[in-house]
Amino acid sequence: MANYTLLGLSGSLRRASANMQLLREAARLFGDCDFDLGDLNLPLYDGDDEAETGVPDVVQTLAEMIETADAVMISTPEYNKGPSGVLKNALDWVSRVKNNPWNGKPVAVMSAAAGRAGGERAQMVLRGFMVPFRPRVLQGPEIHLADCNNQFDDAGHLTGEVYLRELAALMQALRTEIERQ
Repeated sequence: MANYTLLGLSGSLRRASANMQLLREAARLFGDCDFDLGDLNLPLYDGDDEAETGVPDVVQTLAEMIETADAVMISTPEYNKGPSGVLKNALDWVSRVKNNPWNGKPVAVMSAAAGRAGGERAQMVLRGFMVPFRPRVLQGPEIHLADCNNQFDDAGHLTGEVYLRELAALMQALRTEIERQ
């Protein structure tokens, strides 16, 4: 079995956020892989700054991480019925690099939110944001982790059997999509 490289992108900057935990749990359930988290703590996109100084090195690094990963997992919280500004800003910045690192890239999307819908609206909007990049976004199973602050044990593992089963199925689908390349 191949050892794949997975990149996780969390729409939350907090190290202990449920979205970070969800990405780590997804990588664990994926199985043997090299897993890294991308840094989305980027300057706000400003076309004038880009014209003066170019694309920042931290954005170039993120774009290179996306390009070299075998697949990308994105987990977003839901803020005001959409993905976080942090995530949208990162997507806007990466769109400014010379080559599109997303093109044809297998991508698994998930969400974790405190509300009862688990970020369902944010995930739907995020899927729309990805269209111009032309990645291979998996259609499911969909992971909308509701009441996210009460879904992990002290070791950071999901406790709900349904969530565990669905996340494992999503990771198997991601593995299958990688192998199709």
